[in-house]
Amino acid sequence: MGYDYDLFVIGGGSGGVRASRVASQTGAKVGLAEEFRYGGTCVIRGCVPKKLMVYASQFSELFEGAAGFGWNVGEPSFNWAQFMAAKDAEIARLEGIYSKNLKIAGVTLYDARAIVTGPHEVTLASDKVITAKTILIATGGWPFIPDFPGSELAISSNEIFELKEQPKRVLIVGGGYIASEFAGIFNAMGTQTTQFYRSEQILRGFDNEVRDHVANEMRSKGVDLQVNMNVTSLKNVKGGIKVVQEGGGQFEVDQVIYATGRIPNTAGLGLEDVGVELGEKGEVKVDQYSGTSLPSIYAVGDVTDRLALTPVAIREGMAFVETVFNDNPTAPDHDLIATAVFTQPEIGAVGLSEEEARKLEEIEVYASVFRPMQHILAGKDEKMLMKLIVSKGSRKVLGCHIVGQGAGEMIQLAGIALKVGATKEDFDRTVAVHPTAAEELVTMSTPIR
Repeated sequence: MGYDYDLFVIGGGSGGVRASRVASQTGAKVGLAEEFRYGGTCVIRGCVPKKLMVYASQFSELFEGAAGFGWNVGEPSFNWAQFMAAKDAEIARLEGIYSKNLKIAGVTLYDARAIVTGPHEVTLASDKVITAKTILIATGGWPFIPDFPGSELAISSNEIFELKEQPKRVLIVGGGYIASEFAGIFNAMGTQTTQFYRSEQILRGFDNEVRDHVANEMRSKGVDLQVNMNVTSLKNVKGGIKVVQEGGGQFEVDQVIYATGRIPNTAGLGLEDVGVELGEKGEVKVDQYSGTSLPSIYAVGDVTDRLALTPVAIREGMAFVETVFNDNPTAPDHDLIATAVFTQPEIGAVGLSEEEARKLEEIEVYASVFRPMQHILAGKDEKMLMKLIVSKGSRKVLGCHIVGQGAGEMIQLAGIALKVGATKEDFDRTVAVHPTAAEELVTMSTPIR
């Protein structure tokens, strides 16, 4: 039978946009439905506006340190409304580029919610029915706030980017990327910041030494970070929100932000009704080629709950096109993916943590903790951490972990080294770039354990 489209994509985020554009370039007829704004979580309410907020917040420390380098700076002040207007303008510009590039590529856009109503059929909110040979689900994830007394008073990371006023006091609940990043942002902007995490240490999944280092530095910068702690209830009171915590303690804040996880955005999409298998969290279950339990339907990105990272969604979208439209079955490579967490101080990591590596084989650990040159005249005690995990047998560098300024930039290049199987001796043969913090990666000569 004839279909309206060779490919119809639901979701205009990073994965869906890339798959749409590249598929269209193969000659396929492509349609895409997006119910909100093009760019998805990353561009509209995620990594892009978050990174702009990180940049804005970091100026407070730069102003503080400037005097040590001979600068006389007046009393600095931060204008939340002015920053938010500039941020909104940049996001609008990027959104326009996304939709423009899709149109240039020949993709037909539908600014509407779409649900799957058959193996080859989607229905728009307008009741328009569209048929497609292949359907791609790329609807991403959505913040999750648990149900407890007063939970309706909390906001998620989505709403942070729409706040009209900077809160003077904030409680952030959670211990992952988002919670820890926003604790640093609000604290550096001058907000009295408290962070609760229900377990023993923030940033679960990262190297334990990295986790401890970051948590200690966050506290030294002024974040009231409390682990093994949770909220019992929230209540509106005059002038703010009353927080009742485990153990019975109470305090008031202006805003409570929950960053306790994200769930795949599949609710109401009709997937189970047509036979697409979902997992316990609602994630679309896929094979190595991003195929679902129905041969005509695929899924990429956060909705599959594999690795919730923008570049991963893009790679999955590219691999999907290779598989379906270029007759070249390609599985996305999820191994040795470098990542950055824009906490303050920031983290860059690739490969295994010390704990993971020890479970697999005998290892050597090389680490250096030092005060970088930039902090000395500024009068700051903040330390950087560099750490390499090395296989005793193969000598390969199994993991690289960096905490401090520029960690995200450095880990991109370290990721290349690990991807090609570099050994500790390859690192040692590399002449240091001096004076830099990064030179520590190639000058650590003696294992510490």
